[in-house]
Amino acid sequence: MPIRRHFLAAALALPALAVMPSARSGATPAHRPIPADGRRLPVIGLGTWQTFDVGADDAARGALGRVLARFAQLGGTVVDSSPMYGRAESVLGGLAAGQGMRERLFLATKVWTQGRAEGLAQMAESLRRLQTPRIELMQIHNLVDWRTHLPALRAWQAEGRIRYIGISHYAASAHAEVEAVLRRERLDFLQINYSLLEQEAAQRLLPLAAERGVAVIANRPFAEGALFGRVKGRTLPAEAANHGCRSWAQLFLRWILAHPAVTCAIPASSKLEHLEDNMAAGIGPLPDLAEQKALARMAGF
Repeated sequence: MPIRRHFLAAALALPALAVMPSARSGATPAHRPIPADGRRLPVIGLGTWQTFDVGADDAARGALGRVLARFAQLGGTVVDSSPMYGRAESVLGGLAAGQGMRERLFLATKVWTQGRAEGLAQMAESLRRLQTPRIELMQIHNLVDWRTHLPALRAWQAEGRIRYIGISHYAASAHAEVEAVLRRERLDFLQINYSLLEQEAAQRLLPLAAERGVAVIANRPFAEGALFGRVKGRTLPAEAANHGCRSWAQLFLRWILAHPAVTCAIPASSKLEHLEDNMAAGIGPLPDLAEQKALARMAGF
């Protein structure tokens, strides 16, 4: 993303911000608990939509392998994928197995099809692609045929093939249906869109998830890059350093993490410098809702 590269280079060049913690400093990211069992997850994860859909391209796979290795080195664990992300599951599974890091990762994927038999087959194929007999989190993607798939997820969970179950969506237009499912069913995770440009989840879904003891994964943290377009040509305010932000990406991520119901955010990245920038957003004390307002103001919201 050219706009982001420009912003990152400019931010790192500012001496006033050089004293802020960074991923290169060796500091580890903050963690938040999964309400279902208290297991703690790093607040910054890794998405694979588009970025890991590279097929057999050796150069692209090599670059992603370095990103994944650095992600784990910096304390990251949560990596989210889906069968609808092209070859992302296979690429992720191959890289994790090839680098011997499967046990260090919290793998999450989704079921995204109609029908019980089709759902079971798709989940089995996801495990094959990810090269693992079990997965930490299986989510019903975009609520597709969720009434059919949920019993199958519960059965796999009872068998130990899935540790946690959840639902996911990416659009505010579906939040009413997401809310209805969240109220009706006992779930471990909710993955939902939440960012400065898509704040709707904070109205009902995030409070409900906290009330129901459901962990939250925030997707679309940069609104597919639209947030960088909103601040194009603007210099990061110096006061952002007081809130742990050395770049616009960190400000956008820390705004998300200011909500106590959010367990982690999953920005996608195929570049080491972007990954390190993202991971640094989780270092140090996390902001609170009062600081979230200040971060929004700095970004012009």
